[in-house]
Amino acid sequence: MTQENLEISRAVADNRSDYDRRFFTWRTVVFGFVRSRRLVNRRAEDEDVIFLDWHHPWLFFLATGTMLLSCVDAFLTLQLLDRGMVEVNPFMQAALSQGTLLFTSTKLAMTGFGILVLVFLAKARFLNRIRTGILLTVFFSCYACLVCYEFVNLIKLM
Repeated sequence: MTQENLEISRAVADNRSDYDRRFFTWRTVVFGFVRSRRLVNRRAEDEDVIFLDWHHPWLFFLATGTMLLSCVDAFLTLQLLDRGMVEVNPFMQAALSQGTLLFTSTKLAMTGFGILVLVFLAKARFLNRIRTGILLTVFFSCYACLVCYEFVNLIKLM
């Protein structure tokens, strides 16, 4: 670089303001969600990047559906326990012994945290083989089967 170019670049750097326009607000989150730009990778070498601004709508369906099925599972579990069934999960049994509020809040918090992690890491690979987005599909399917099983048992006990 010549001396003249160096002086020009210093002058441009000195003219910059101290105001940083890159600050975080909730508007940033909403705008980034509604109008996210990074839908696909820009370069072929970015295929290993697992964090994107946008996730497929199918993941939203799975996350919302799994959370709703978890709520239905908690309700049906409490109904079945009132009719003489037994909770087989020892962790949930311990939470249930403290009260139904702790049971439901623990169940929903654990499910919500698990869903959040799986959606955040949806492009990552579990054990370098399976995409974690597939795990969300598996959990949704298992919850659907569990709710059907509980519903059938509830009908039999009525």
